[in-house]
Amino acid sequence: MKDAYDIAIVGAGPAGLAAASVCARAGLSTVLLDENPRIGGQIYRAVTATPVANRAILGEDYWAGVALAAEAEASGAEIVTGATVWSLDASLELGVSVAGKARMIRARRVIVATGALERPFPIPGWTLPGVMTVGAAQTALKAHGLVPEGSVMLAGSGPLLWLLAAQIARTGRKLQAVLDVTPRANRLRAAPHLVDFLLSPYWRKGLALVREVKARTPVIRVDRLEARGDGRLREIAFDGTSLPLDVLLLHQGVVPNVNLAMAAGVAHRWNERQLCFEPVLDGDFASSVPGIAVAGDGAGIAGGTAAAERGRIAAIAAVRALRPDANLPDPHEARRRLRHEERGRAFLDELYRPAVRYRQPMGDTLVCRCEEVTARQVREAARLGCEGPNQMKAFLRTGMGPCQGRMCGLTVTELIGAERGIVPEQVGYFRLRPPVKPITLGELASLPIGEAERRAVER
Repeated sequence: MKDAYDIAIVGAGPAGLAAASVCARAGLSTVLLDENPRIGGQIYRAVTATPVANRAILGEDYWAGVALAAEAEASGAEIVTGATVWSLDASLELGVSVAGKARMIRARRVIVATGALERPFPIPGWTLPGVMTVGAAQTALKAHGLVPEGSVMLAGSGPLLWLLAAQIARTGRKLQAVLDVTPRANRLRAAPHLVDFLLSPYWRKGLALVREVKARTPVIRVDRLEARGDGRLREIAFDGTSLPLDVLLLHQGVVPNVNLAMAAGVAHRWNERQLCFEPVLDGDFASSVPGIAVAGDGAGIAGGTAAAERGRIAAIAAVRALRPDANLPDPHEARRRLRHEERGRAFLDELYRPAVRYRQPMGDTLVCRCEEVTARQVREAARLGCEGPNQMKAFLRTGMGPCQGRMCGLTVTELIGAERGIVPEQVGYFRLRPPVKPITLGELASLPIGEAERRAVER
């Protein structure tokens, strides 16, 4: 890597790949950074190297990532995998660790394309060995060709739940059941958006996916869910029934991964329809911090193909700012495709809106698994006068473990809001500071030392 680039892009999912291709082909020095060993992000995870040879298992939407990856690799962009970006500030300086060594690089423009992460699903027993997320199980399938063994159930709601159930079934592995926790009332909430959804590219795919799963796997609608075991998962309990179980895969949607953008000072707001914080952006996906854009699902959940179009639009704007005479793709065509891909999103958001009980747990259900803090403790601290997530750090250390709030942040915000009778926008989120990803002291110590730093410690 060099010390400086015209454009640095963080995240090699669909948005990052598309953005890198546009920027590099315009003749700008471009670096694409991703902490994974392969490009593709979560949606196209390991698409250039997956051991899953049967294309039918992962589906044609997954294999669309091959062309996107090839386009980026041929563009001339410098692609650095295994690169953990742990810092970004308003001066557009990035802290990056590669192979255990940290360094700082500068860019004239930065596109944050860090994608999404799974929404916390804190039910009793969700931290037991044997319980994992649907996203983690799909990563194992795409990257390593692994599927869970023994008696396996999926529980939750959302498109990814149905997709993984179909993918596992296509491998020949039988699932014990899919437990659908989608509230029935959501159908009424989604109904006003039905026409848009029927005109979208998703309804035929979605209907076919649900029918495929139901043809191979029992689907049970449940209201209450609990994982039980002593040291590991032993059984699943739901609505007065309990069954022995080896593996439980949980999912209730995805939310933007906001940690790096927030640490850089990008303004965020609460999205009530998607129940998460998202960056405040203009039509070119430029943020409140000059020079920083946020593209892909990190700008709000819309799916893989929409993420790629967002990456292209952000990249076109960045190139125009640095090289106005560059030959660029037609931005109007990218916006037209984006509108098409985003159509129907409101229907999906309302239909799969997670139930309150699974976002705002009660009693001794763990909320912060890193610091082993329960819902009862968070609620009691809020009633004692703790006003927000940052004060909650001082009360209970929530968000101060290795995940730095990724697994508990939204739950803590919603619990505080529920106890104080205010909305999440008023509660706010954890104040994030670098390093936003765990790195070792050795990596920090490996940073090059300049003359100014040397003089600062000399006596």
